[in-house]
Amino acid sequence: MYDLIIRNGTLVDGTGAERRTADVAVADGTIVAIGPDLEGQAHTEVDATGRVVTPGFVDIHTHYDGQVTWDDELSPSSGHGVTTVVMGNCGVGFAPVQPGQEEWLIQLMEGVEDIPGAALSEGISWGWETFPEYLDVVGQRELSIDVGTQVAHGAIRGYVMGERGAKNEPATPEDIAAMEAIVQEAIEAGALGVSTSRTLGHKAIDGEPVPGTFAAEDELFALGRGLRAGGGGVFELAPAGAAGLDLIAPPKEMEWMCRLSAEFDQKVTFALTQVDAKPDMWRELMDESLNAVDRGAAVFPQIAGRPFGLLAGLQTFHPFAKRPSYMAIKHLSLDEQVAELRKPSVRAAILGEDDLAPDPTIQFDSVHLLLAMKPDRVFQLGNPPDYEPAADKSMTALAEQRGEDLWEVFYDQLLVEDGRAMMMVPLFNYSYDNGDATREMLTHPQGVSGLSDGGAHCGMICDASLPTSMLTHWTRDRTRGEKLSLEWIVKKQSHDTANLFGLTDRGTVEVGKKADFNVIDYENLQLHAPHLAHDLPAGGRRLLQHASGYDYTIVSGEITRRDGVDTGARPGRLVRGN
Repeated sequence: MYDLIIRNGTLVDGTGAERRTADVAVADGTIVAIGPDLEGQAHTEVDATGRVVTPGFVDIHTHYDGQVTWDDELSPSSGHGVTTVVMGNCGVGFAPVQPGQEEWLIQLMEGVEDIPGAALSEGISWGWETFPEYLDVVGQRELSIDVGTQVAHGAIRGYVMGERGAKNEPATPEDIAAMEAIVQEAIEAGALGVSTSRTLGHKAIDGEPVPGTFAAEDELFALGRGLRAGGGGVFELAPAGAAGLDLIAPPKEMEWMCRLSAEFDQKVTFALTQVDAKPDMWRELMDESLNAVDRGAAVFPQIAGRPFGLLAGLQTFHPFAKRPSYMAIKHLSLDEQVAELRKPSVRAAILGEDDLAPDPTIQFDSVHLLLAMKPDRVFQLGNPPDYEPAADKSMTALAEQRGEDLWEVFYDQLLVEDGRAMMMVPLFNYSYDNGDATREMLTHPQGVSGLSDGGAHCGMICDASLPTSMLTHWTRDRTRGEKLSLEWIVKKQSHDTANLFGLTDRGTVEVGKKADFNVIDYENLQLHAPHLAHDLPAGGRRLLQHASGYDYTIVSGEITRRDGVDTGARPGRLVRGN
């Protein structure tokens, strides 16, 4: 008698092997038998005839560090086949924390990751100071999926250096020794790695770059020493130049990353995107990461499987947001706004006005200027979403095709679907002049799938849906170029991501592995359009994006989602390293 049997599914096991028909049996949260027509019975049987059975997906780039303390479902990632997440990325987190420093960490996370500060303030259940104490608090949580975390450089620096650390002042030898000890302690307690940020695009609410942005090499290498001394893990970073703001920095960053990896025998993974200002730089950096293998370095560019940018619309950002006549109605509900915007007099007034000056105290207040400058890079996302639109679908192209004024077309497009339609503004990973860049990144030997930012950038993106997008777009629906096999994409976001972080007990459907699965109606798997919800603590807003076609998601042998709906089962736990 087994606990669970999944019968007659088309098994795509995460190893890269060809799909096959097989049953999978589970006992005590572990896969115990795989094969055709398994004998025996189970307490729970799932008929997977006509369905694809995959491992649960492992998302290695999320920011649920605060949300994990109040949300046991961990949406939206749990709705996209993800059964394990790694948080604590980009040098921001909530431990260690000096008593009284909690609000500063909240403002840091809000500024860098666009998670509403009020939601974090109301939602986080504090109760720790050191990183091991934070792990103990998270370890008491019963969740729908498993979570692992890294210790964040920004929090460490603030803890050790206080205001000096927050203001990015140089660290003293004593500061550096203290930071190294904290990393070692965190890794010994079960952190999966250490993270830092060096990109100028990551700023706290007060405009100050993330602590550690300008850290000298001796400080960075101390983090690596602490990582090794604690038992090893992953060194993760958002490198200088990651936001396209400093295109000289990336080659220098690659040089020290490779040396750190080789010196301490630790894996390094960093965010990498294609930027138009230097469209081939990503290829140079990826090739250098491969060349560095011969020098004993293990450096893995972390890439996104679709464009990296913003979602524009009446509910988020748009180019008329600072025009006086719109400012006069923006307090109204969406439906009331749409009714006003459809009035000819309001339309004429807004189109005839100039923007008010941006508020320099608000980090994202000038997003409308970006939209105004590059309407040839703004597209209706559509439903189902199209993340690889052709150039003739842009706002500029639509205006030319219709023989109409660009901004009149833009205005009218904002009212599609009663103002609920979203527009995609691809900042990175989108180029018609650079071949099939994203596909080449995905298939590079050193490239790892990541950058979903699950739980973060709540008002700008919803890239936690990347695992679903990877399946639907790259293996089934793509029309602009060559597709990728289902077997390869499944391996890319299960086996490969799990192994990067040493989570070798999961990521494939093999006997002895953890019983994490998805049973997918592959032919009908569908990613839906994003929508705005106000369901965070304190009424905080976030963009959500649902999917249909996940018949079952199973964690440790328990069904956590059925037909896309949370079942209430909470087998998910903290995953500790070492």
